[in-house]
Amino acid sequence: MPELSQDTERRGALLPFGLAEVTGPSMVPTLYHGDRLVVHYGARIRPGDVVVLRHPFQQDLLVVKRATERREGGWWVLGDNARAGGDSTDYGVVPEELVLARARLRLRPRTPGQRGPLAALGWALSAVRPVLAARSASWRLRAR
Repeated sequence: MPELSQDTERRGALLPFGLAEVTGPSMVPTLYHGDRLVVHYGARIRPGDVVVLRHPFQQDLLVVKRATERREGGWWVLGDNARAGGDSTDYGVVPEELVLARARLRLRPRTPGQRGPLAALGWALSAVRPVLAARSASWRLRAR
C-alpha cells in the first residue's frame, strides 16, 4: 500500500526540504490520508522520528513510517496504526540508505465543507503542526 505520492522524492533540488503527500491509513492518528508533509532530506534520524523511506522490496515505492529503533543493519520502522501493517513487522530492518528524509511539518488540507470566516480561521490555526518524535518510540515494540 503506497504511503506517499510518487513525485515526492527530491530530484536535484537546491534546498534540503521538499513536500510529500500522505496516502493510506498506516500513520493514523498522527497523519491522515491527504496530509502534506514538509520533509528534510539528509536530516539526522532519531528514534521516534517520522521518516520517508524507500520500501525495501519495492524501491520505486516511497512510504512514511516512524523510525522506532536503530538495529544492526538499519532502522526498525512502524506505522502508528498497528492494524494497517506494511512496516518492519512485514519486511524487517530498513537499511540506512533507504531512509531519505525526516518529516518536519504536517499541513492538513481544507475540507470542502469548511466555508466562512470562522471555519477558515479554525482550519488556519490547526492546519500546520510540527511532526514531533514520539515520546516513547518503542511503545509498540513493548506491546507486542
